[in-house]
Amino acid sequence: MFVAEEGVFDPAEMLNLYDSVGWEGYTSDVDKLCRGLVNSHLVITARDGSGTLLGLARTVSDDEHICYVQDVVVNPANHRQGVGRALVEHLMRRYSHCRFFLLSTDHESSPEGKRNHAFYRSLGFLSYEEKEMAGFGLPRNRPDLRDTAP
Repeated sequence: MFVAEEGVFDPAEMLNLYDSVGWEGYTSDVDKLCRGLVNSHLVITARDGSGTLLGLARTVSDDEHICYVQDVVVNPANHRQGVGRALVEHLMRRYSHCRFFLLSTDHESSPEGKRNHAFYRSLGFLSYEEKEMAGFGLPRNRPDLRDTAP
């Protein structure tokens, strides 16, 4: 397995990866998915020796103060093989100079949440509460107001 930065994305390959984990919010519009990847600060992939995509991680960052890990996606056929760990550890080294290194994941009560929480804790992550921080976000489903007057 090798981890490398990528900047060009094959829509079919990205659709296959994101579809493998059921991320319908991304797979409903593969062009939008690929634009999001291109517009990310960094995208790294894990591939096997034949070049098959095993997983991907991407960041949103100012590369000074904050790094937000937007996606860590590993095809379930490759779970528990060190792919996710290699991706996240690569990002942790790459952004070690940033004060904030943050990510969001499913709630612990969700089907994937318990496993995700255990995985991130094994890498040294703490919950926002444990870091004496709070996280806030707007609802996922809200109107697109970009074309409306203020």
